Amino acid sequence: MDLKLSYKKIVFLVLFVAVALVASRINFSTLVGSNAQYFTLFQFFGPTAAAFLGPVLGIGSILLAQLIDFVVSGKVIEPVNVLRLLPMLFAAFYFGVYAKKEKYRDISIAIPLICIVLFNLQPIAREAWYYSLFWTIPILARIFSKNLFLRSLGATFTAHAIGSVIWAWTVPMTAAQWTMLIPVTATERVLFALGISVSFIAFNNILAYAEARAKTGVLFTENNYLLKKLQS
Repeated sequence: MDLKLSYKKIVFLVLFVAVALVASRINFSTLVGSNAQYFTLFQFFGPTAAAFLGPVLGIGSILLAQLIDFVVSGKVIEPVNVLRLLPMLFAAFYFGVYAKKEKYRDISIAIPLICIVLFNLQPIAREAWYYSLFWTIPILARIFSKNLFLRSLGATFTAHAIGSVIWAWTVPMTAAQWTMLIPVTATERVLFALGISVSFIAFNNILAYAEARAKTGVLFTENNYLLKKLQS
């Protein structure tokens, strides 16, 4: 790999991390069971990084942004805080490899399936087993459709699956609380999926315009979601 290409990758990595850090400081909603854990604006576009930068660099940029935010926010190094770094990484993987080779499809399907099993192995969570049915959404979306909204919905529910399993095993929750969360979860995840879809289309066009002029060879865009002017 030549140094010029490496330099450009670093530039885009730094830009994404900077935007992600700002978005991570803007809270959207509080997680049930904790007054110190929040969903942030980052949930509305984070998974798209793996589509534009590729799975490895995209996931790496998300992890870097989260680690910097972890330090800057002065978060305590404890299991639940460390494990909460994982959901967005898995969401990015799902979104980034959605249209790629079949071997990735198997991994995308396996992740929510494993989460369903792990959730129902927790004695209290098992009393609200129906809550884990949310995680059939990324499985069905991956198998039957390449629609952008369903891809986004699958990504955000993949993150939700990972996060919920972590929550079930680390934070005391009752079956009633899990049941109460059903309409809240549905609303939040639809909003996140809409945000991911809209931000993906916006970034896809902006970055395609930039790539057409800079010719970095670094950014990946999808022609299906380009405006007509950019396609011509």
